[in-house]
Amino acid sequence: MTDPRDLRIVFMGTPEFAQVNLKALVEGGFNVVLCCCQPDKPVGRKQILTPPPVKVYALEQGIEVFQPNTLRTDEAFNKISEAKPDMIVTAAYGKILPPSVLNIPKFGCINCHGSLLPERRGSAPVQRAVLEGDKVTGITIMMMAEGMDTGDILIQKEIEIGPDMHSDELMMSLANLSASMLPQAVIDLSEGRLTPVKQDDSKATYCPPLSSEEGHFTWDEPASVIHNKVRALSSWPGAYTEAGERKLKIYDTRVVDELPAVADKALAEQAAPGTIVSSKGENLIIKCGNGFIKILELQFAGGKRLNSRDVSHNYKPGQVFS
Repeated sequence: MTDPRDLRIVFMGTPEFAQVNLKALVEGGFNVVLCCCQPDKPVGRKQILTPPPVKVYALEQGIEVFQPNTLRTDEAFNKISEAKPDMIVTAAYGKILPPSVLNIPKFGCINCHGSLLPERRGSAPVQRAVLEGDKVTGITIMMMAEGMDTGDILIQKEIEIGPDMHSDELMMSLANLSASMLPQAVIDLSEGRLTPVKQDDSKATYCPPLSSEEGHFTWDEPASVIHNKVRALSSWPGAYTEAGERKLKIYDTRVVDELPAVADKALAEQAAPGTIVSSKGENLIIKCGNGFIKILELQFAGGKRLNSRDVSHNYKPGQVFS
């Protein structure tokens, strides 16, 4: 069996999802000779220049870090070539590898992708899966090709998406799943034990980048649709609506299958969407176009994030939520 220390790996990735996978390679004894990630970016209201998680971990491990704006330069090609990688491993890198880079390593380039390809190709597969109410997703470890997530499949594993699971939680579950698969996949590929399987392009679906406008909702939408927006977009851009003249962000919800005893059932049947049907403790429940939704965490523009139990006493059943 190949000794992991004999495999020279160039790792490419940027966020925490990638960091978890890089850690799996390092702790698996692989010889990670170079780490490529996106440049440091300003973060927060004070716009403090902040290194990505992969860079932080790589430097802690004494791994050289390279942060090019693009891989389509002689500098990038030369830097990666000089590392003499046997394999390039990517995970949420955020940049497409040009043919010149794809052809550098002896065993090719592989990618850890957060969907069951060919479903959900693109840049936001995890958030889109939650947004569209998928019950199952998974990890695909694939050979990289010139197209967007079009390479041959090496390994796939499924994971269930819980009905109240947020994108961040799902992302971490997928990162851990990917990390559990990756070390053995690298060994098996280097020893010729994996057979790449072409994707069925006729079954491909695509995940464009998220936009801030996608977080907007109105109460006349179905409760399930609003709930999916909340849990898919709670990190960014947040699910939001208008409450009177104020912007209201909702960070956590539950779809209400059965109204609690404290709710006014007659009111619930007759009320228009956006009407409060219960405001007792944490049971801040709003009627939607189809069904009801319980708000657990919210924030008005300019205010703090609050639990519903901290504000529900300010409202009465029958009142339009504003």
